[in-house]
Order: sequence, then structure tokens, then C-alpha cells
Amino acid sequence: MTAPEVQDYVGFDTITQQMERKFLKRGFNLNVILVGESGMGKSTLVNSIFSTHLVDSQGRRTAQEVIRKTTEILPVTQTLDENGVRVRLTIIDTPGFGDQCNNEGCWVQVIKYIKDQHAAYLERELKPQRDRIINDTRVHACLYFLNPGSRGLRPLDVEVLKRLTEVTNVIPVIAKSDSMTLDERTLFKRRVKEEMAFHRISVYPYASEDDDDEDRMLNASIRELVPFAVVGSEETIDVDDKPVRGRRHGWGVINIFDESHCDFVHLRNFMLRTHLSDLVEVTAQRHYEQFRTSQLRQIKELRAQQAAAAAAAAGGSGSSQPPVAPLPHQPMTQA
Repeated sequence: MTAPEVQDYVGFDTITQQMERKFLKRGFNLNVILVGESGMGKSTLVNSIFSTHLVDSQGRRTAQEVIRKTTEILPVTQTLDENGVRVRLTIIDTPGFGDQCNNEGCWVQVIKYIKDQHAAYLERELKPQRDRIINDTRVHACLYFLNPGSRGLRPLDVEVLKRLTEVTNVIPVIAKSDSMTLDERTLFKRRVKEEMAFHRISVYPYASEDDDDEDRMLNASIRELVPFAVVGSEETIDVDDKPVRGRRHGWGVINIFDESHCDFVHLRNFMLRTHLSDLVEVTAQRHYEQFRTSQLRQIKELRAQQAAAAAAAAGGSGSSQPPVAPLPHQPMTQA
């Protein structure tokens, strides 16, 4: 008989395969909100990014249509499958945003929606018998559309970006950048970068202590491109007998997949191929965690106030009163 062979291989390195199988079986959620005035091509861009028709334009189709007087929130959810990976994708459009002469407060409904998703997640998380898997409706990314006709950030942009960056991962894009020359686009990008630095507006991706050299180099290259000069199109055009996804102009054709024409490919790769997992993770660890900490602190303060009030009432009446039950968590009602 021969001695049994010694098995040195333990096998814990298969955990990534185990996690992948479980992840593929469960799928994941991705929630993206589109913020920008009407006519900026928001629906077309997001349909182009995911290479399928997900949402219809909510803008006015005729001059006779009534302009929305308030910002509306219109989420659309679809399940997509790519090579066995399933994503439950929710696109949230915001028709009416920035369409008025006086746009004071047009951001309120947008901020409220984002915070309400945090609140709903926290409420489900605090249940005594919570679900094994909590449905994640938290907003993971915000595409903020800058008007190419402006000379940089408008006062409205500054106000909204300051508020949005506090609650979600903001990715600014120059809408319909084919309406600008390359020199105009370069100047516009430089002005936006300078104004964001001046107003201390920090957009995604953020620097992290966990980043290695490769992460830092990748993020630095992405920050050079921000704001992304994008063009979206669902139309296929023949150029030299080859199908091209793009837009036709009198002076030629814009190919949205040509990196010399626009930043569409860079934006798509950034959102889906390099930073998709990080968008979800940063939402949970940064934005949701800040909201959660703030809400739990408020609940703790309410309990202390109720306990003090109950003690004072008990001392005045000479009888012992039971402590007042804590108020259930309520979604925030204003931005």
C-alpha cells in the first residue's frame, strides 16, 4: 500500500466563483436619474448607452403643448440580460426641470425623490423581520445635463449641483455637444472645471484611501474628460456602405462611437464597464450611510426628548408613566 497523498490545496480561492454564481442568480439593481431641461436629449442618450429603447422622450412635441409648471418624477423599470448577467434597470426622468422663466425650487422634487428612496430602504432595513434581500431603489447615479448654449455653469446649475452632490453620485455631461466646435467644447469643459472647483462642487468619481495606483490613474483620466461631451442617437446611418450609429448634419455625420467625435464611448465604458460596481457601493457606503446616520441621530434625539417629557410628567403627577414609544421612521418631506 502507498501512503495517502497529502492534499495541500484548501480551496477558499473558489469563493469568487461561489459569489459569482450567487450574484448571477440574484441579479442586481441599477437606478439612474436624468436631470436637465427639456430638449437636451436625455432619453436618447440613455437609450444609446444601453443600446435599446428604454424610455420615451417626455419633452413637448408641438408648440401647442402646455409647458409643465412643476418638475415631475417618472421612473421606468426594465430587466435586461447580457451574457447571463441580469440587471433590473430603473431610469428616472424629470420632465419640467428647468423649463420655467423662474426655476426657483425646481430641484426640490428631485432631491426629495432621492432622499425618499434612502428613507424607504432604511425603513425596510429597520424592520424587526426584514427581508433577506432588500429591494434597492436608491439612486446610484445622476446624469446632469449641461446646456451647450451656455458659457459655463449657470446659477441654476451651481445651486442644483451643490445639492445633488450631497445625496448621489453626479456625472455631468454636455448635452448635444455636436452643436459646438471642438475649440468651443474644449473651452466649455475648462470653464466648467474651473467653476466647479471655485464653488467646491465634487462630482463622481471620488478619491478614496482604498484606491491603488491603477485606480488613481483611471480616475484621473476620467476627471480629465468631465464633463463628458456626449451625443446620443438611436438612428443607424450608412457611411461608405458601413452602418454607423450617429447624427447627420449638413457638414457630415457624427459617429457616436468615434472617440474623436464625442465622449460617448468614454461615458458608457465609465458607467458600465469600469465603475458600475463602484457606483452601487459608493451609494451605499457614502450617500446612504450619511443619510442613515442623520436619521438615526434624529430618532435618538426624539427618544431622549420623549423620555424627558415622560419623566417630567411623572414627577408632576406623582405617578410613574411608561416611556413614550419612539416614532416610526418617516421619509423626509422636503429637500
